[in-house]
Amino acid sequence: MGSWNDFNDAQSNTNLIPKGTLAKVRLTIRPGGFDDASQGWTGGYATRGSTGAVYLNGEFTVTEGQYARRKIFTLIGLYSPKGPDWANMGRSLVRGMLNSARGISDKDMSAEAQAARRIGGFADLDGIEFIARIDIGTDASGDDKNEIRSAVTPDHRDYAQVMGTAALQFGGQGAAGHAPQQTTPAAAAHQPSQPSSAPGFAGRPSWAQ
Repeated sequence: MGSWNDFNDAQSNTNLIPKGTLAKVRLTIRPGGFDDASQGWTGGYATRGSTGAVYLNGEFTVTEGQYARRKIFTLIGLYSPKGPDWANMGRSLVRGMLNSARGISDKDMSAEAQAARRIGGFADLDGIEFIARIDIGTDASGDDKNEIRSAVTPDHRDYAQVMGTAALQFGGQGAAGHAPQQTTPAAAAHQPSQPSSAPGFAGRPSWAQ
């Protein structure tokens, strides 16, 4: 029986990026028009769901390599009426993104590094480029989908290769060619308490349904 009669050995067309892949991505925030100045949520970037959950609707585009131009959609949690977990995971991911984009070791607690982990608002995250670890989760229909749950920082041995830098300098100086960006202090910016390796969030968790 030929290949056009028996399809048991045909490849599944899941079209997913393999779990654990490291890729340079650019974040585009799809604006939801929800603001709460008391939380520092301004500029119309946040989205408020029907259950009261608030998040950033993230579109992550792979910029280089084998999967260039592929898009991964992940929600960055800001608030859930069911508890602080989603917001804590959101803050953890953003901390990792800033460390990765600005070439800061997660262990670096110098004044320069702490300044690099502050943003003036969500506009500072829109367009940020960093190294992401690609994961696989499930969508609302139960089908597999790619997710971004964590960022790869200069502490990782493959960071320089993926970011495209030849050498790294720590102590808040940033990766070579990737010095920390200048930011303005934000009233709502607080020092994150979650490590960048904490589990991320992706899709819409049960407490955000």
